[in-house]
Amino acid sequence: MPNTADEYPGIEDFELMARDAFDRLPAEFRRHCDGVAILVEDFPDDEVCEDMELESPYDLLGLYEGISMLDKASGLIDGVPDVIFLYREPILDYWEEGGREESLRHIVTHVLVHEIGHHFGFSDEDMERIEDAAMAAEE
Repeated sequence: MPNTADEYPGIEDFELMARDAFDRLPAEFRRHCDGVAILVEDFPDDEVCEDMELESPYDLLGLYEGISMLDKASGLIDGVPDVIFLYREPILDYWEEGGREESLRHIVTHVLVHEIGHHFGFSDEDMERIEDAAMAAEE
């Protein structure tokens, strides 16, 4: 995949897409995300790749690090900050491999919702409903 600043959105553009995607999520969902940081990086770091036994850093589009709300409710809190990482290069690669049939904005929204879902301890079905609501708000 070509990787020039002129051809693909940079980190700042991804941050704007992520913020826009977050703002389109249902208010009830956003309300419970107070304090969750959303960071965009080009790739997962070596430690994440090793811990997750990734064959390639392109295998991971996003990651939630922190304590899920379910665990916090049960008293399991260790001061770990809640952070969602979106990995720019793997997301761009996924978009390119898909022939750009889905919008990049849709993919960023999908990854963001999935990772926030880990914060909530949601099922895949729950995350799909939230993503659908966010995408409908875009239309």
